[in-house]
Amino acid sequence: MSQRSVSASQAPGTTRTLLKEGDGGVARRTVLPGGLRIVTETMPQVRSVSFGLWAGVGSRHEAPSLAGTSHYLEHLLFKGTRRRDALQISSALDAVGGEMNAFTSKEYTCYYARVLDQDLPLAVDVVCDMVTSSVLAAADIESERGVILEEIAMHDDDPSDAVHDLFAEQLWGDSPLGRPILGTVDSITSLTRRQILGYYRRRYRPSNIVVAVTGNIDHRTVVRLVSKAFRQAGLLDDGDPSPPMLPRIGGTGPVPALGAVRVAQRTTEQANLVLGVPGIARTDDRRFVLGVLNAALGGGMSSRLFQEVREKRGLAYAVYSFASNYADAGMLGVYAGCLPAKVHDVLGICRDELAKVVDAGLTDEELERGKGQVRGSLVLGLEDTGSRMGRLAKAELVYGELLSVDEILARIASVTLDDVRAIAKELLDAVPTLAVVGPFDDPDRFASAVR
Repeated sequence: MSQRSVSASQAPGTTRTLLKEGDGGVARRTVLPGGLRIVTETMPQVRSVSFGLWAGVGSRHEAPSLAGTSHYLEHLLFKGTRRRDALQISSALDAVGGEMNAFTSKEYTCYYARVLDQDLPLAVDVVCDMVTSSVLAAADIESERGVILEEIAMHDDDPSDAVHDLFAEQLWGDSPLGRPILGTVDSITSLTRRQILGYYRRRYRPSNIVVAVTGNIDHRTVVRLVSKAFRQAGLLDDGDPSPPMLPRIGGTGPVPALGAVRVAQRTTEQANLVLGVPGIARTDDRRFVLGVLNAALGGGMSSRLFQEVREKRGLAYAVYSFASNYADAGMLGVYAGCLPAKVHDVLGICRDELAKVVDAGLTDEELERGKGQVRGSLVLGLEDTGSRMGRLAKAELVYGELLSVDEILARIASVTLDDVRAIAKELLDAVPTLAVVGPFDDPDRFASAVR
């Protein structure tokens, strides 16, 4: 059975079992003073460990003047602490054949390492040190500013990336969900050390952090190592009984701008487009239904979009559907890249296929293929420690519960044709939003695609 993963009711200094051995590895949670949460899953059949430190902060927590700060910090925390410089941070895990990296999303930031089980103490020490004790030196901030501006330029030069940012901006407007994770040239150029340091101190608190560890580990050992690292950084107070600060986003989410067209003119050989509508929140129970619909619509080579656009007509090399879910909002969309002369044909087919799903739903065969694809990607994705580590952390940060694999498979199996048709009608009946990147200068030429 699933266990509620939200730990507001769990007293500091206590440990709970979230999943028992019959569900795979034993999963446990310990809450430390100050609200720091440690979740682990034991996998004794492997010799590796994935260690992740997840902060409940991402680009949607930023004020407009701080746009891009979460991602900027992700870079800066690798630059040096009171105990290690940048080279010592990177070489420590290189010396034992380990891997270390980080990523920033709209709602959280993750720093992770994968090492041999015997090197777990080193991974805990290095990752915790860099995340809790960064010096954020002025010289490092200036040098990394140039790196991030180069990253923004590289991202903007890739039309298949740029069109997704353009779509989010058009759908969600000037809201945190509509802004790019990287920030903009203007926001990154204007950020000061004082702003970044203040953001770091406010957001990287124990109550807003989840440590997730999977592999050949002992839960009590992990708790001891993490406690030592945070206490060494001065971030644990045995007398602080405050509960965890759950990183929830209140309100009803940003209001989407439906039926709009946004075109970014580029002298490219290919047109890149995203056509989509608002979706559902990450914790919506219908997320499994949407997953099956997404798989059948554009999730693989047998999907409707791939077959109609690429296989039957050869109009595009890349075409797929996607679903993005956040704490209080979501999006469902279709991406395609094609020759500019074929863009209207591709848009027409995509609109037709979306309309068919609304009117008639899926066939029995499509439903079973969609379920099979979702099941397979889930189970195969949990074959390594890194994927399981991410699953644990997201359960704690965003889902509010940790489901066993068997429970997830049961929810997928329970999806019916009526379920899929109902959510398709609710979401895809809306007037879509369209973003296009390519050699076009007149948005009006695409107006018919969103009517």
